[in-house]
Amino acid sequence: MPSPYLCARQRLVGYDKGVVMKQTLLVTVLVVAFSASMLSAQAPSTSGAGLAPEDVASPPADAVKTATGLITRVITPGTGTERPAPTDMVTVHYEGWRPDGTPIDSSRSRGAPSMFPLNRALVGWRECVQLMKVGETRRCWLPERVAYEGKPGWPRGMVVFDIELLETRTAPQIPPPDVAGPPVDAMRTESGLAYKVLKPGTGLRNPAPWNRVTVHYTAWTTDGKMFDSSVARGQATTLSLNEVIAGWTEGMQLMVEGERTRFWIPQELAYKGEAGSPRGMLVFDVDLIKIE
Repeated sequence: MPSPYLCARQRLVGYDKGVVMKQTLLVTVLVVAFSASMLSAQAPSTSGAGLAPEDVASPPADAVKTATGLITRVITPGTGTERPAPTDMVTVHYEGWRPDGTPIDSSRSRGAPSMFPLNRALVGWRECVQLMKVGETRRCWLPERVAYEGKPGWPRGMVVFDIELLETRTAPQIPPPDVAGPPVDAMRTESGLAYKVLKPGTGLRNPAPWNRVTVHYTAWTTDGKMFDSSVARGQATTLSLNEVIAGWTEGMQLMVEGERTRFWIPQELAYKGEAGSPRGMLVFDVDLIKIE
């Protein structure tokens, strides 16, 4: 599957069917691995959570119970107004325990937040996270019927999770409303590249053309078909800006760390009509995570 990454040889001779097949196989393997990791994230883990909260076995009086039996309590209010949709990709930190305080799993013990499609999480997780705002931490007591449902080898009975919602974003399979062409408020460069900042960054410097950067990205053709996405794979990508398509090399130098920008890249700055690669203008949403 085509991606913005092009090695030196590919930039000279273009994509061939062998290259595309290898890339498609790689993406398939990554997607399968991602799916497996999502299942294991819901299973018992040797990654221990921190100390269980005092109310792990008994929700306090100010906790709220829903019709499904889920009980929740806000620990830290959110800083944003956005709530996840059922099909969103969410990025979270979490810790989980049994009612006796035994740890189940923890993203914090692994030192990195988890990103996954919300509709693939436990039923109780889906309900709890959809109640949250970005920046919020919430404690959720999940009864067995909305947790692991008594499956052998999984935690039985009620389980408790502290969840911090770091980010929510539309599933990459859903194209943006302006995928067909840049809106009137998009910026344009002399080369024909169009772009619009979706989320301002927190960094102070722009990448140089020779820098390596770590990014999340999703790519669509202008008819709304997604053809590549690190977000869908749940794994950020690190690449060199002197080894990508010209529109990326130019566009990334306009960004700072923490920024999310949408780029409309004309064909002459993308794959130039090469056989086996997407044709026409392409649209990329890019998050610049880190400049090396």
